[in-house]
Amino acid sequence: MEHILKTDTRALDLNDDIEGEFAGWRTWSGDSFEVSSGPFWHRREADGGIHCAFRVQKKHLNSSKNVHGGCFMTFADYCLFAIAAPMLQGAGVTVDFACQFLDAGQEGDLVTGTGEVTRAGGSLIFVRGQLTARERKLFTFSGTIKRMKRKPIE
Repeated sequence: MEHILKTDTRALDLNDDIEGEFAGWRTWSGDSFEVSSGPFWHRREADGGIHCAFRVQKKHLNSSKNVHGGCFMTFADYCLFAIAAPMLQGAGVTVDFACQFLDAGQEGDLVTGTGEVTRAGGSLIFVRGQLTARERKLFTFSGTIKRMKRKPIE
């Protein structure tokens, strides 16, 4: 999955929620899969950390009325890029992703994602995090993002 993360000069697909529950939060509108899967949101906290969230809707559920595992994985990938954005500063692709399913999410839950960059090198950024709802840990994840070099325009 390729995410084009924007710096101040390239924030064309970074949108703010003007009203509603996620007022003051941001999302990327350039990834059509995430747009249809979400909406997913993120914001920078006062301490500099990145906080991600989404409200579980019926469309996020599996046949057992729990959050679908693919939804958690998609949201966690979104979190990888939101958490890494300050260091990534451009395009990147997920090259490695691992996860553990710990508990079920339910319709109406506010699922939050937090994490940290554990290492950022010249071309790779390593991230780990967790998803929680109602003070319960639901899902843990780790992943690696590869910075993509821009090809010169011919």
